[in-house]
Amino acid sequence: MDRIIYTSMTGANAAAHRQAVLSNNLANVSTNGFRAEMSTFRAVPIQGDGAKTRVFALEATSGHLETPGPVQRTGRNLDAMAMGNAWFAVQGLDGTEAYTRAGVFEVSAQGQLLTPTGLPVLSDGGAPIDVPPGAEVSLGSDGTVTAKVAGQAAQPVGRLKLATPTPEDRLKRGDDGLFRTVSGDPIPNDANARMLAGAVEGSNVNPVECMVGMIAASRQFEQQIKLLQTAENSDKAASQLLSLNG
Repeated sequence: MDRIIYTSMTGANAAAHRQAVLSNNLANVSTNGFRAEMSTFRAVPIQGDGAKTRVFALEATSGHLETPGPVQRTGRNLDAMAMGNAWFAVQGLDGTEAYTRAGVFEVSAQGQLLTPTGLPVLSDGGAPIDVPPGAEVSLGSDGTVTAKVAGQAAQPVGRLKLATPTPEDRLKRGDDGLFRTVSGDPIPNDANARMLAGAVEGSNVNPVECMVGMIAASRQFEQQIKLLQTAENSDKAASQLLSLNG
């Protein structure tokens, strides 16, 4: 049997995976702080006699697009956009420290600063931030959280942890959509990092680029399927010739 079915199968699988990645990116074009996922593949030559021109398509290490998304000004006190390559630190459902660029925060009924999904926002000391009940909360450019209770002066109650990853220990997207370091170690607080209050970061997904990529991936998949059909027809023709000779 011709090995073309295996090489075509890996090519079709790679095109289908790329289509899934692009579809997920396009679905998150309006998600605050979303980082576009990238898919990369490499060609691996097949070892053996008579297979010099055959290659497998294998998935290589993929990451995310680090380009910041557009600034979306909201004027809301609890909205913030991390500047540069800084990230907000939150506590994941597994209890570990994770990072996000989505700076849309809320105060729970218990007075804890949370993300819209209910994850605690961490301070520069690595602990959740609590605010007095009924207080008016505002955020400073350095991450300072200030609470003002009616009839009293505004008081700082904490400071958001702004973490800047290093090239030696980059961030990797988890299954929960949050980012963590490759090593698994928390990133130290960056005292020099700044954020823009009253604004959020939009998704860095380019919808036009995604649509073009999806069309290209669809055509690549069709080409691989045609190769599989060609191999099938060749096998049928060979079987018929062998049956006639027999």
